[in-house]
Amino acid sequence: MGAAICFDVRFPELFRSMAVRGAKVIFLPAQFNMATGPAHWAETLKIRAVDNELFFVGASAARYEGFDYECWGHSVVYDPFGIELAAADETEQLLFADLDLGRIDEVRAQLPTFLHLRRDVYTVTE
Repeated sequence: MGAAICFDVRFPELFRSMAVRGAKVIFLPAQFNMATGPAHWAETLKIRAVDNELFFVGASAARYEGFDYECWGHSVVYDPFGIELAAADETEQLLFADLDLGRIDEVRAQLPTFLHLRRDVYTVTE
């Protein structure tokens, strides 16, 4: 497993380093706001799952209108191919998804981008 928080999702190298070290699922608790949430939340999480061909779980705080900081909500789970497995709206909810870790090998065999990283061109270090 790997874990990061909110703003970290904007740095793909962090997630690549987790994947290279063997993470199969990454958890990201977050509080995207009403400006960045609709524009970037789902797309950014989905592409991190696809980039690294692993499961990505975005757990967002629910929206409570009238608070000084209104969160976007919309917790979501993506599989290694970027398929949405479970999603919430902006309200407080429990979200369940079955994560078949064998799916990672399946996706990496079908689309082996993660298996063909160009370490001769760039490296991701710890």
